Amino acid sequence: MGEYVNAAEIFGENVFNDKVMQERLPKNVYKKLKKIIAEGGDLDLQTADMIAHEMKEWAIEKGATHYTHWFQPLTGTTAEKHDSFITSPLPSGKVLMSFSGKELIKGEPDASSFPSGGLRATFEARGYTAWDCTSPAFVRQDAAGATLCIPTAFCSYTGEALDQKTPLLRSMEAINEQALRLLRLFGNTTSKKVTPSVGPEQEYFLVDAEKFMQRKDLIYTGRTLFGAMPPKGQEMDDHYFGTIRQRIAAFMKDVNIQLWKMGVTAKTQHNEVAPAQHELATIFSEANIAVDNNQLVMQTLKRVACQHGMKCLLHEKPFAGVNGSGKHNNWSLMTDDGINLLDPGKTPHENIQFLLVMSCILKAVDVHADLLRESAADPGNDHRLGANEAPPAIISVFLGEQLEDVVEQLISTGSATNSKDGGTLSTGVKTLPDLTKDATDRNRTSPFAFTGNKFEFRMVGSRDSIASPNIVLNTIVAEAFRDACEVLEKADNLDEAVHDLIKKNLSEHQRIIFNGDGYSDGWVEEAERRGLPNIKCMADAVSALTTDKALKLFGDFKVFTKSELESRAEVKYENYAKTVNIEAKTMIDMASKQIIPAVIKYATSLAESINTISAAGVSQVSVQKDLLEETSELLKEAQDALNNLIVTEEKAYEMPDGAEKAKFYHYSVMPAMEALRAPVDRLEMIVDKEMWPMPSYGDLIFEV
Repeated sequence: MGEYVNAAEIFGENVFNDKVMQERLPKNVYKKLKKIIAEGGDLDLQTADMIAHEMKEWAIEKGATHYTHWFQPLTGTTAEKHDSFITSPLPSGKVLMSFSGKELIKGEPDASSFPSGGLRATFEARGYTAWDCTSPAFVRQDAAGATLCIPTAFCSYTGEALDQKTPLLRSMEAINEQALRLLRLFGNTTSKKVTPSVGPEQEYFLVDAEKFMQRKDLIYTGRTLFGAMPPKGQEMDDHYFGTIRQRIAAFMKDVNIQLWKMGVTAKTQHNEVAPAQHELATIFSEANIAVDNNQLVMQTLKRVACQHGMKCLLHEKPFAGVNGSGKHNNWSLMTDDGINLLDPGKTPHENIQFLLVMSCILKAVDVHADLLRESAADPGNDHRLGANEAPPAIISVFLGEQLEDVVEQLISTGSATNSKDGGTLSTGVKTLPDLTKDATDRNRTSPFAFTGNKFEFRMVGSRDSIASPNIVLNTIVAEAFRDACEVLEKADNLDEAVHDLIKKNLSEHQRIIFNGDGYSDGWVEEAERRGLPNIKCMADAVSALTTDKALKLFGDFKVFTKSELESRAEVKYENYAKTVNIEAKTMIDMASKQIIPAVIKYATSLAESINTISAAGVSQVSVQKDLLEETSELLKEAQDALNNLIVTEEKAYEMPDGAEKAKFYHYSVMPAMEALRAPVDRLEMIVDKEMWPMPSYGDLIFEV
């Protein structure tokens, strides 16, 4: 039995949270900091010094020797530079431990060494990290000991955002301002702040570390580039929500303990659909804290997996033929006094404020479907979107029967007089209670689904930061709220104007609503008839960032400047090309040095065996000859495909950087990679397992 853990006692013990600040900071300092967290503003240096001193003392008590500005550059992960608390030696030879307000507020990492899309040249190195006091500092305990981590934003010397957090905070300010305008129209004078609330679900795979290290593709790319399906995959549906194996349970327990100590609300854990696949979900929190916490979740999963002799795979599609991994981004809007703007209540047809909010969100998603699709674009997600474990690449909104019925009433008659009731579900067993039935079912094929009091954006990739989709969601909804307020604030009769605007939004953007099967071919055809974009790959999606529509949207709300958007597009094109380039080179390396030599060895052993036993019986020799012939044909096909991939990959180097190169990798290099994989996977089913140079899918996903 494992040691007893009291989650309530350990939760947040390594976080410099409100309770710690109240206990340790002078009352006037605490009040000043809380005011800045709530309303914004600058800390004076004297106040910052006091906060820094108490933060340092607290961290040292936790065993910390170093501090770091913990930020999120455009790499998709986090970055940090560690500095110890020690100062210059005293005459006695001892050192003091110090941490100043200046060191707390500002750091100076090298900005030219991170992706910047041309905003920073190599010789222009200076960048700044700035303390995000709305996200609490924490102590992380790992092999390095204990480190005080200070969440920060990251910008260039010239002021452009070089990270995920800065534009996220800007978008949160934008939606707060516009949502408050909307609430004031409905007579709400008490709510002072509206914050996007986010609850991400994290899917991942676990494989044995020893087997992982025998596969170059997993080491270099995070996914298997070759691999034949084993006799059993996920078709029995016996892994999903199945009993968690002891090795995995021990891992999950340690993950939870580490996360709880850092104040991350790890809530739900279970086996996912594919063998060796699992999920961890956290409770809703403010968007910027949710983004920080999800990074901690991913880092903790990977670190703890290593401690248990495993490797955590966060790639969206580590194995072909079974479900890939996503990250459902649950999004809602909460006021500081506890009102959820996406709560329809028991009679949504009478909840005019909710109907207006919903109609604005439908408008936002329809107008900016390309941006929302782009926010979930990464190289790994191209392998997942549209398959049976993920929504299609077409953006649509699922509202469910109850709300769709209300929408139909509003469009057809201008008013809604009733809402469908969920009623009661009888189990048919006397000893079981009757269940209160929801008014609508769920639709797992929808990329953007209403699920009771929130929207679930199901497209996001498992490795991705959730910052990007939430930046887009916050900003496009802020625009729709602004447009609504500009109409309603001028209205002579507010009630009539609200009803007219709801009907107008719903009528003009009804095409985005789809409650059916998003996996069906019929939906692809229907979406095309409706004029909805079907952007199938990242290389085609990135251009949405720099359209006139996007430049105006983000410029109006000061979320991104034109140069920041152009730089991000450049970073994404470069990331796509580099990712596929690494995968192609890895395939070439594996095929040339491991797979083809192994197949030749097998074919040679077959030929020698035929010569040795030719006198033993015609039928036996015939079988071996057939095997040798099939092996030889596939070997030639593999060698030809390898040669073609080498040539195609060399052509890619000649392409100019940007969209052209990214699209060449997608439309030319990727098909060449698939052409090489096909014969190799067939050869894996023929060649003696003892001769095959790497663990199989069966070894990886069933032997954890």
